[in-house]
Amino acid sequence: MVRVKGFKLEGVMPAVVTPFDKHEEFNEGAFRSLIDWLIKKGITGIVPCGTTGEFSLMSQLERAKVIEVCVDQVNGRIPVIAGTGDTATKLVIDATKHALDGGADAAIIVNPYYMKPKGGKGIFDHYHAISQAVDIPIVIYNIPVATHQYIPWQVVEDLAELPNVVGMKDSSGDLKYLVTVLEKVSDKIDVVCGWDEVVLPALAAGCNGMILASANVITPYWLDIYNKMKKGKLDEAREIQRKIQKFTRHMVASGALGPKICLNYMGLKVGLTRRPIIVGDTVSYELREELRIEMEKLGLLEKKPVTIKVKPDKPLVERFYAVDVTPEVIEQFSLRTGEALVDPTSNEVAHIDLLIGGIDGPVGHAYANALANPSKEREALQVILEPNMAVKPPTILVPTVPVKGMRDASMVYGPAQEGIAKAVTQSVADGILPKTDELAMIVNVFVHPSASRRRRVYINNLKAMRHAIRKAMEGRPTPEETLKHKDNARHPFRESQ
Repeated sequence: MVRVKGFKLEGVMPAVVTPFDKHEEFNEGAFRSLIDWLIKKGITGIVPCGTTGEFSLMSQLERAKVIEVCVDQVNGRIPVIAGTGDTATKLVIDATKHALDGGADAAIIVNPYYMKPKGGKGIFDHYHAISQAVDIPIVIYNIPVATHQYIPWQVVEDLAELPNVVGMKDSSGDLKYLVTVLEKVSDKIDVVCGWDEVVLPALAAGCNGMILASANVITPYWLDIYNKMKKGKLDEAREIQRKIQKFTRHMVASGALGPKICLNYMGLKVGLTRRPIIVGDTVSYELREELRIEMEKLGLLEKKPVTIKVKPDKPLVERFYAVDVTPEVIEQFSLRTGEALVDPTSNEVAHIDLLIGGIDGPVGHAYANALANPSKEREALQVILEPNMAVKPPTILVPTVPVKGMRDASMVYGPAQEGIAKAVTQSVADGILPKTDELAMIVNVFVHPSASRRRRVYINNLKAMRHAIRKAMEGRPTPEETLKHKDNARHPFRESQ
């Protein structure tokens, strides 16, 4: 067997996003800038028109253009592995020929989806026909979450015998399957991991590297893990993986939209995904907030100090989180509102409505009145961390659903209240809230009457309160953001003109 020479699939390779403008058209300038930025970060290869690149939402001509631009901008600095997968073998052959003519170093090809073969014979025939028609290094791409079909490892074993099949990307997240593939073909082709959450065990099992959505955003972390694993520094690599694990989990859950949200936060304006992939559906507003929080923890977003004037004569300098344009001084700090919804499909759903204002203003008066004149079955409770230790800023919880018995009270005033208290203290520690008695917060809390999992009630209310505080303190969403997302909002505003 004569192998294709000179191509090695290894290292850290982003499945690069395809930037779009506000009209959902390819933004070539943003793409070229992104490629240069990623190469400076140290990537060892780049994959345009993959799943994260939204290939399935583009026409053949558009994909060809993206690949051409990528090859031109890379200019030989790193390998370009062009995504040429499609539903029909003929379409793949045409796209792969164009990638070869355009200068791509290899083609990564997903197994057919939608109108797909019933078994291994059809999958083998698909790849065999492509390998016979186009003399280019081919990387097999297994992603059952998208194709609803594994490439059987027996088929991978047979395909590894073809001269121009040089590698495989496995995005199954199934370590048992991956280890079997490595057992059968790692001496013939390069195998890389495509599932962000299992990179470390995949490298330990023998993978040559990774092609990841999150490599658009956290390349330095992946390079560190990759290099430490090559040097046998497993403990150090494990610590890094643990540090980024929550972020990678959110990346996997957010599809092609997540990396774009993160890159936009970082100042690389790559636009959003093409419809039908939208914020508020594919990626919830709360998941978008979680991504931002994790990016801040990883040092990917700058924390900017601003002055919060609670009173004109008493400014408080705090660490305040910002992404786009944030005022240097927050004036007229009389009333702020925030809202968040977490886990809406479960009985442990958490919905928070938040008011923040000066203790001497309307919020402070409402705060005092709620404690002094409790409403039947909706008694306000001062939020505490532990007995006799109220949180700062002073906060009260008001149930939005009647508390009719000990069971309801146990859920609302127990784990929900604990989650809110934790969110307030975290927000103070993170510099999002000032630790002061001059502000007051009123929290309307929804706990479903049939909620039963106390730990989940605690976690969901912690997340919802944290998101609501951030939104309130940052003045989000602005009227412009609300208008921008009105078509996919979860409230009646979407019906207004």
